[in-house]
Order: sequence, then structure tokens, then C-alpha cells
Amino acid sequence: MKKIDEKEAFRQAFAYLKKGDARLCINTCKSALIHYPENINLLCLISRASMAVRLFEDAQGFLNEATRLNPKSPIARETYGDLLLVQGKAEEAIREYLFVKELNPGQHEIDRKISHAREVNKKLSKEISEVLQKAGDQKKDVMRDSFDEEIKEAIDHQESGRGELAEEIYRNILKQDPNHIEAARLLAGIAMEHEKFKDAEIFLLRVVKNAPKYPRAWADLVKAQREQDKFDIALDSSEKLISLDSNIPESYMVRASVEGEAGMQHEAIESYKKALSISPEKPGALCSMAHHLKTIGKQDEAISVYRQAIKIQPDHTESYWSMANLKTFNFEDSEIKDMENLLSNKDLPDIGRIHLHNALGLEYESRGDYDKAFENLNNCNTLRRKSESYDPVEYETMIDKIIEILSQKKLKREPVKQSEVTPIFIVGLPRSGSTLIEQILASHSCIEGTHELHEMSMSMRHVREVSNANQRFPEALENFRPNEWKMLGEEYLKTTEKYRTDKLFFIDKNPNNFTFVGAIKLAIPNAKIINAKRHPLDSCFGSFKQLFASGQPFSYDLTELGEYYMEYLRIMEHWHKACPGFVLDVNYESVVSDLDSEVKRILEFCELPFEENCLRFYETERAVKTASSEQVRKPIYSSSVNLWRNYEHKLSDLIEILEPVLKELPQEDQPKSFVPH
Repeated sequence: MKKIDEKEAFRQAFAYLKKGDARLCINTCKSALIHYPENINLLCLISRASMAVRLFEDAQGFLNEATRLNPKSPIARETYGDLLLVQGKAEEAIREYLFVKELNPGQHEIDRKISHAREVNKKLSKEISEVLQKAGDQKKDVMRDSFDEEIKEAIDHQESGRGELAEEIYRNILKQDPNHIEAARLLAGIAMEHEKFKDAEIFLLRVVKNAPKYPRAWADLVKAQREQDKFDIALDSSEKLISLDSNIPESYMVRASVEGEAGMQHEAIESYKKALSISPEKPGALCSMAHHLKTIGKQDEAISVYRQAIKIQPDHTESYWSMANLKTFNFEDSEIKDMENLLSNKDLPDIGRIHLHNALGLEYESRGDYDKAFENLNNCNTLRRKSESYDPVEYETMIDKIIEILSQKKLKREPVKQSEVTPIFIVGLPRSGSTLIEQILASHSCIEGTHELHEMSMSMRHVREVSNANQRFPEALENFRPNEWKMLGEEYLKTTEKYRTDKLFFIDKNPNNFTFVGAIKLAIPNAKIINAKRHPLDSCFGSFKQLFASGQPFSYDLTELGEYYMEYLRIMEHWHKACPGFVLDVNYESVVSDLDSEVKRILEFCELPFEENCLRFYETERAVKTASSEQVRKPIYSSSVNLWRNYEHKLSDLIEILEPVLKELPQEDQPKSFVPH
């Protein structure tokens, strides 16, 4: 490996950070630090880049190394001061800056930083005083000063990745003073970080009991309760938050977040309207309200609100992307020009570029300019992939293990009885027609339409924790006995009750559930599994085009996408062999070309009578949260079939990986390069 020049590496990394590409800066610094591990300038630069993407623990680690190498390095101590200030520790930042001034009296820029830190500290002190005054806490001096050193020590532990030590300190404080507000609040924060929302709720209930007029504590409590799907209780807490001061718009936004999660789309819209009546120029509130308008089918109104958000904040890129994500929308020429002008702004952050490139990619596709479309989609995904964590080898190993554990012999067993309710799981790759199948089924009088539920993975985790605390999925399944399978089925059906009424069938449209098919067979034997399929290249490129809010990390690289698709096919073939008849494959192209026959076939598989409403699925009024929400509100159309052909010249890597599957297709469905001339 050619050794990179030390100064050139720093110059290149610094240029990346200056352009707003912190992750490229981090990668460049890491490569250089392999050769120059004691370069303090590189350590400080990578720390600054880590701060830019809010990786504060990483930043702290690099600065610890820099100060170890030279405790009196002005650049290291100044950068440490910057980190402290970003984390809201203005007093500690001031001390660092004053030390830098002692080390380098001629550095006048540090005076500006000291002045700024003092202003920040003054503002923070004022805010704390106001909170304490509102809380009516007669022991406010005790709250601020009692255990002050212990609290500081705990926070240092927490920010250095020693959460267990911080937690121990907070718990010791609470043993001595059970009503210590700050210790309880910070302990709740640690619980939230580890997704222990029940524990966080317990501590926050203690906080609001002792400081009933503390708005931040109520807002945190709402989040802890919302994350546990305790929607009724969370709504009560949000009302208490609003009652503290009914003129704070953020309080109504907190309530709207609960209403949205609870499926109360109309109520969420009203809460956002209330927030906006107090403070009209809130692009975030407008954008969130538009999301809910889209979900309930009010597309024109949603578009108007998205545009209003952009008018208030011209660089509100999420609104541009959200409009493009409607899939049935087209931008005006002036809006395209505005987006491209934003992309030329060197200060635009990566997330903004991701939004705009995806929006432009979808727009150019709708205009038939496929080269420009691909260029933008590829730029979007190259940036997005940097922030995703995905290991193809690890995924392949997991599929191997699932197939090994849930063998044909194992799946012949019937460890549990059938349940009274029948879940219909629609699985497969994203963008393969699953929302269309869901809408068809949800139009049936006996079937409850829900959305993409995460309860199966949550239930699996719960049973693992109860039965095999030290084992991960899928290894834990090896030790499952009839009792564990029963527990898994009961837990899943219990936790999905909140999405259902009294109908005997309901839909779970989480595509990633395809890895759980064997487990579902053993836990809920009467469940129905529908595998939504599509032409392999349309399926994969459909995922590549989609900018997911979260998850699906494999979808931002065509090679990884192809490999993931092959693993998906491999495990689905295993399920077909191991539990024949348990899974029904439904091809999107077949649904489009012969809706009547496919609907009858699907309903027959679900053991339900045919209903005409299923053919008029586009008339069914229901909230649809997925990216296809507007498409399934229209009659069947075929414009998405074979869309991949417009990009065939760009998909050579993907085609090469999928070649074994593509060559099994009819000749007319194969890439041109396969067909002999």
C-alpha cells in the first residue's frame, strides 16, 4: 500500500470538512492515522468531523488520544472546548478556552470563543432559573448544588462511554435523596438511550411528581410512554404538558407525535394546526402535518402545505423529497431549478443533498430523462450508504443459520394450537407490490388493514430475553420448546391488539418478516404468508430508487442489493420446501395483467369468500403510511412493469449478480445482453 503524504492527507480531509462532507473527512483521517497515529492535527480534525455528525463519543476518544500525546497542545485543548460547548457544557468549555489563552496568548480568536461561551452559559443559567421558577421547587438551590460534583463525574463517565459507572452514581444519589430531580432525569436519559422505555418512564414519573411544572420532564415522559405504545397515557401526559402553558407550539407538536403513532391522523393534523396558529412559520410542523394529510389521502392539501414549508424555509429539503415521494406528483420547472441551485450550495449538509438528489431522480424519471434520473439516484445512494451499517457476509451467515435450525424436520411439528385470529403476513422485498396486495385485502369486510408492524421482531426479542437471555436471533431458536413457541404467538397477537378491531383476520405488511416465516409456522400455524414478488430487476431497482426513512441498509448499493435479493430467494425457496403450501407467491405483473383471477386466488388461499370490493380497492378509504400510498388509491395500471429496461445500460453489476435467476425467466423478460442476436 502506497503511503499517503501526511500534509496532503490533512489538506484533503480538511477540504472535505469545509465542503460539508464530514463522513468523507472522517474516512480520510482514519486512513492517514494508520500511518501517522500521533498526528495531533489529524486527531483534532477527525474529532471536529465527528462532532459535525454528532458522534460525540468518537470525538471524545480522538481528543483523549491527542491530549495524552500532548496535554498542552493548544489545538487539542481548543477543540476539546468546542466539544464541551456543543454538548451544552459552557462552564467547562470556558475553562478550556482560558487554558488555551494561557498556552497561546497571541491567539485572539480564542477571546471570541470565550465571549460566546459566556453568552451561552448566561442563557443556559437563565433557562434553568425559569424552569425552576415554573416548577415551584422550594429546594431549587439543593437541586442545582446538591451532589454537584457527583453529577459532573457521572456525566463525564457517560460521555466517555462508561454508562454503567454513570448509572451507578445516579442510583447512589437517588438512594441518598430519592427526590433528586436531576439524577432521576439523567438516569431516565440513560434508560432511553438503551431503549428501556419502561425504566425511563418510572424515573420520569418521579421527576414530574417532584417538579410537576417542569415542561421538559413532561415532554420526555410523553416520549417514553409513546415508545411503549402507551398511547392513551402518553396523550394524558401531553395534555398536562400543554396545560403548563397553552401558548407553546412545541407542546402541541409533542401531542401530535403521539396521535400520529396511534393512527389518529386527523387528530394529529388538528394538533399541528393549533401549533401553527401560535407560531405559523414552523416548516417542521408544516411538513409533519403534510405527511398526515398524505396518509389520509388528501394529496392536494399535502402538496400545498409542503410548498408552504419551502416558502418559509427555501432549503427545507425534506418537503421537496416528500412531494417527490408521493410518486404521482410532478414538480414545476422553477422548483427543479431551485433544487439544483440548492445542490450548488457548498454548505448544504449531506441529508439535504440526499433528499434533493432522490427528488430530482424521481422527477427526471417521470419526464423520461433516465440518464439524469440515474445520476441523481446514484448520488443520493452514495451519500446515504456512508451513514448505513450493513455487512453482507453477516447477513448471509444469518440466513445459513436460520435454514439450519428451522429445517424441514423441525417445521413438520405442530407445537401449538391454532389461534382464534388469523394474521396475514405480506413479505418480500420492498417495492414489490406489497402495498397493492395489502390494499386489495384490506378492502375485504373480514380483514383488518394495519400497516408495517414491528411486533414480530419485538415479540421474538421478548421471548429470547425471557428464555435465552444470552443468545441472539436466530441461534436462540435452537432451544425453543413448545412453551417458547406458544409464548411467541401469544405475545405477537397480544401486542398487535391495539391495531385491530373485532375482525378475525388482520394484515401485517412488514416485508422483512420473510426471515421469520418458519418461526411463524411454529408459533401461529394458522397464519397466512403472502410473498409479494416482482421481476427481479424491477424489484431491486425499485428498492434502489426508494429513500427509506430508516432500515433497508442493503438498498443503497446495487451490488449489495443483488446479493441481498439472492439471499431472500434462497430462504424463500427453503420455506417452500420445508413447509409446502404455507406461503403463497403473488407476482405483481400477474396482478396487473389479470386482477380478477389473482384476487380470487389470494382470497382462496386466505380461506375467505370473494368480494367485489377487493377489485375496487382504490375506493377503500383508509390510512396508508407507505411510499405507495397514492399509487394504491388509483385503479390498476401497468406503467411500472419492466421499468428497469430504461436503466438496463446502468445495471450491469446488478444483472451479473442476478444472472442465475434472470436466465430462468422467459426470453422476453431477460436483459438484451442475454438474448442471442
